[in-house]
Amino acid sequence: MFKLLKNGNVYAPEFIGKKDILLVNRTIAYIADKIKDISTFGDVEVIDVSGCSVVPGFIDQHVHIIGGGGEGGFSTRTPEIMLSDLTSAGITTVVGTLGTDGVTRHLESLLAKARGLEEEGISSWIYTGAYQIPSPTFTGSVRSDIMLIDKVVGCKAAMSDHRSSQPLLSDYAKLAAETRTGGMLSGKAGVLHLHMGDGNRKLDMIFSIIAETELPITQFTPTHLNKTKEFLAEGIRFAKAGGTIDITTSSPAVAPQRVQAPDAIRICLQEAVPLERITLSSDGNGSMPAFNENRELVGLMAASPASLYESLRSIVQQEIMPLADALRFITVNPATKLKLPNKGRITTGYDADIVILDKDLNIQHVYAKGRCMVENRQVKVKGVFEK
Repeated sequence: MFKLLKNGNVYAPEFIGKKDILLVNRTIAYIADKIKDISTFGDVEVIDVSGCSVVPGFIDQHVHIIGGGGEGGFSTRTPEIMLSDLTSAGITTVVGTLGTDGVTRHLESLLAKARGLEEEGISSWIYTGAYQIPSPTFTGSVRSDIMLIDKVVGCKAAMSDHRSSQPLLSDYAKLAAETRTGGMLSGKAGVLHLHMGDGNRKLDMIFSIIAETELPITQFTPTHLNKTKEFLAEGIRFAKAGGTIDITTSSPAVAPQRVQAPDAIRICLQEAVPLERITLSSDGNGSMPAFNENRELVGLMAASPASLYESLRSIVQQEIMPLADALRFITVNPATKLKLPNKGRITTGYDADIVILDKDLNIQHVYAKGRCMVENRQVKVKGVFEK
């Protein structure tokens, strides 16, 4: 099936001007100032997007696709994500993860959900592991999981968090080495994706591993670095040393000390953090707990994947940075960090993952692998059990 997007202001994510884009099945086949002679193509659906911004589909690299939570008991386990929760927010690629609960949540279920989302129309990958170390795995080895399971791009663990298994520095170093080797042998990213709690050690253990071993700083991707201003400052130090930091866009009222994502980006810019070393993720469908000084749970809510898009819009509307720069955090940057093939850009030969924004940056249309998932702000394709 051919689709022709006409007269859009195209961000690839850099602005490349007003263009026509031809989609053939799941692929971006041709981009030109004007694509005129389409009579020989056969059946072509023409979509006029004049006055709109045409941008890459959003990549959310940290989503609890089978739910998370449970810190307040079994009734506080958050639900699975639904397809339209993602597509209505412009998310066309998702990376699923486990969280605190590695007992009633399983890697096998995570993989099955990722494959289900793929069948429903979007692209998906996952992390092996969970909060605890030794990590839960499919094969008995993190290295083997990354090498042998197609959708595994790295490993997840928790650090500086009272809910972790309190591993030693050597435990983290060994896990990072296993993850790195698995990535090298498979041609994947093989990153160690680290949930960061609000412990006083902050990123100290990562810096120690980098100083005391041969592992490079690029091996680690710490997330939730906008928990507090102090934590963000440590993240900025990490990024300036050559690492990539991930800022969480969900920000619950029960955790008012969290630095809002737009403000975190503003601070990063003031501190001259290179744009290519920043990503955003939503923590979608994870629980957003708040603890008092005694580590007792005092509040809980589920994170929204829509916060990813909402933060992008706020960054632009608050004039923190232009759209072309802000888009990097949820398109090309995570695609590059995770080595996601044919993702994160609008360019010939890449997957036809595209979001159409109106002049007020409202999501008008969403295409995932060439299929229209959202049309005129209405969800067009729903998951099996949403119907």
